[in-house]
Amino acid sequence: MKLKSAVTLLFSAIATQLSAAPIDPANIQFIGPIGQNIQTKPHHTGHQSAIVGNLLGKLSSDAKSLDVFGQTIKWQPFEDVTALTMGGLQALKMEFSTPRFVQGTLQVSGIEKGHVFLNGQLLDSKSDYQLNAVTGDHQLLIIAEQVSDWKKVTVEFKGKEAHDTLTFNNKETKALSAKQLFDSPTISAISVSPDANYYVATTQHYQDNQGNKALNDTTIHNEDGDVIYRLPGVNAGTVHWRKDAKELVFVQNKQLKTLNIKSLKENVIAEGLAGASGFKYFNDNSLIFTWTKQAPKGDKIVKHLKGLEDRWSYARNKSQVFLIDISTGLIQAVTEHNLSHSLEDFDSKNGRILASRNPQNYSAPYHGVTELVEFDIKNNSHKVIGQYGTFNDARYGNDGIYISAGAEFNNGAGRVVADGVLANNYDTQLYWTNSDGAQVKALSKQFDPSIDSFKVLNNGDLILKVTDEDRKKLYFYDESKAKFKALNTKLDVVDRYSIADKRSPIVFATGTTASAPQKLIQLSVKNNRAKTLWDSKPIAYKNAEIATLEEFNFTNSAGTEIKGRVYIPHGLDKSKQHPALIYYYGGTSPVSRGFTGRYPFNFWATNGYVVYVLQPSGATGFGQDFSAKHVNDWGNRAADDIIEGTKAFLDSYQFVDKDRLGNLGASYGGFMTMTLATKTDMFSASISHAGISNLTSYWGHGWWGYLYSSEASKNSYPWNNMKLYSEQSPVFNADKVKTPLLLIHGDADTNVPVGESHIMYTALKLLNQDVEMIEYKGADHQIFARDRRFQWWDTMLAYFDKHLKDEPQWWQHMYGK
Repeated sequence: MKLKSAVTLLFSAIATQLSAAPIDPANIQFIGPIGQNIQTKPHHTGHQSAIVGNLLGKLSSDAKSLDVFGQTIKWQPFEDVTALTMGGLQALKMEFSTPRFVQGTLQVSGIEKGHVFLNGQLLDSKSDYQLNAVTGDHQLLIIAEQVSDWKKVTVEFKGKEAHDTLTFNNKETKALSAKQLFDSPTISAISVSPDANYYVATTQHYQDNQGNKALNDTTIHNEDGDVIYRLPGVNAGTVHWRKDAKELVFVQNKQLKTLNIKSLKENVIAEGLAGASGFKYFNDNSLIFTWTKQAPKGDKIVKHLKGLEDRWSYARNKSQVFLIDISTGLIQAVTEHNLSHSLEDFDSKNGRILASRNPQNYSAPYHGVTELVEFDIKNNSHKVIGQYGTFNDARYGNDGIYISAGAEFNNGAGRVVADGVLANNYDTQLYWTNSDGAQVKALSKQFDPSIDSFKVLNNGDLILKVTDEDRKKLYFYDESKAKFKALNTKLDVVDRYSIADKRSPIVFATGTTASAPQKLIQLSVKNNRAKTLWDSKPIAYKNAEIATLEEFNFTNSAGTEIKGRVYIPHGLDKSKQHPALIYYYGGTSPVSRGFTGRYPFNFWATNGYVVYVLQPSGATGFGQDFSAKHVNDWGNRAADDIIEGTKAFLDSYQFVDKDRLGNLGASYGGFMTMTLATKTDMFSASISHAGISNLTSYWGHGWWGYLYSSEASKNSYPWNNMKLYSEQSPVFNADKVKTPLLLIHGDADTNVPVGESHIMYTALKLLNQDVEMIEYKGADHQIFARDRRFQWWDTMLAYFDKHLKDEPQWWQHMYGK
């Protein structure tokens, strides 16, 4: 870390009072006059906030100068300012760092009318501003409208306590911030034309003055990357191209439209299609789509449940497949049934449509069934190809149908685990079946990654997105050679992809690595080389301080290698002892290597924590033997792996303080946190988000409880395996908990009802154990909204700072003593 200049303001306490300390003018940058001929100041116009707000972004940037009405003005040290007054507006800027949560009062004198911003947020006051700064790098910006004498302008800071200090600097690098990780632009959807000459991308970002509203921009680009057209209000993921790449279809402002890519002329096909979605070209003259009819609201007093599916709010809605004629807008129903149909694929040349539906079937072990049905629109007939307990997707292929499903598909056609071992059907395999479903070939028995999605190319080959250990990768499947080949996207986690199905296919994909933010790449399948088309790093992460990533694997006591990785904070002094956070899921999925997300490991490292992420036994992507360890385990092997892994981590990373370890997980990972609290006291503080405390109540009440349990608790029920449902439920072992525990839950969580945390909270409160519970009002299983996300991230870090750094002030500021 290179500091051009730095000075630390230290404050001495006299009794309980701290005196304000002036900020050295050498640490303040000045710019002005901004618009020196402006006579009417913003506060006289009636549009003050808008005028100042529009200027804020430019002044907050790293730019050394500002062009205003054709005049270039430069930032300069405040100590060099000699003018008493000047026209237009002026601004002061200060950059500082805080090694911990800091509170105090900022006193601004000599500015009669001004606006003070901390990291772009307006501080509401007139002269004394309450400053609360979390760990990291910060910017204070003061925009002045009226100053009588700049010689009399001073800025002072008074810390609340002796440790509340600011280090002013002009660093070349900046610590990652929460706003940076959440607000920065990303490509949220992508669609490439069949000839690869055009692509449609939706870019999303957030900014302070828009609150929780995402700002989206959908643009059509030519092969040089130039924007040739905009589609406001359209998501690129819903755009579909005609086979000849001359036209695309989309929905905009409740109108179904086509766009001629050469003339850029739009044509409205139909309106008033509420509930319709997934429009695709069936052929040059018609579109195929799914149309959902909402169920009647029903009785206002009671609801008579018609089955276990009625726990799902959408269960009584009906979705069917339709065709629409492009020239007239005439609509034809393809499917008609008392069951909803999901469109799987279609073959317009032969007039075939592949759909799936789910008749009610509660028989063990799946407690659900999927019928794959083929509709022949030429003969107005249909046939059931098969009925399956495990099923994901189906697509037409060469002389048959490709299907992705669990290992138990078609009486265990994909199994490679030993006899007597229950396979984990969340570990998805690839199959081929002939057109009547009589012949089935398992194609991925020797392929360890789990298949997330796939697309069939015109020649019968496939592009697949898979879970490959803790990565989300793309693979090419050569149908003639029956071989899988990894595509070299240079991304750890592929978010989205789209294919130009040419003779030599081209793939467009977005994604990240564990240490680099999102990119858009273009890859030729033939030469397997990728080039970057768009990169968010120079846009939003220039000079960002990013943690050092190290792979860390160990072999557990059962002889199984457990993969993991460690994030080491930028510039960490390894001669000292540091706190660490251990993160896991423990369920069927590994913790992916995404750069950011709901649990931002790089951000935790910025806050001074070494972060160890591990993949306990039972996760998909490591082969069927590994994933099968999840079945009927519910925390035994996974807890052992986490405990053993943490010990191995401490042995290898001597600069980690074994007495300052925090652990956390969400959903099944929240269940693991509660389970670990009953098995070990090696952690100093624990957080469970949306965790399960009682397997029986989750099985019977959670939206997916009984279906998830059909794999996680296969063939086990409260009446035939009471040991699993009771002894492995954390609440039945609550008296063993000694670690301080924070329970976080959305009070509208349908997946894992909030009662799961209430149950554990009640038990630990009655046991007089150190437990806290935070509910997010109106939040479901995940925290999505921007303001809640920031508050949620702060809550977790404040809790760990309190227990692992002996710094309770942040938590007290948020929730009181």
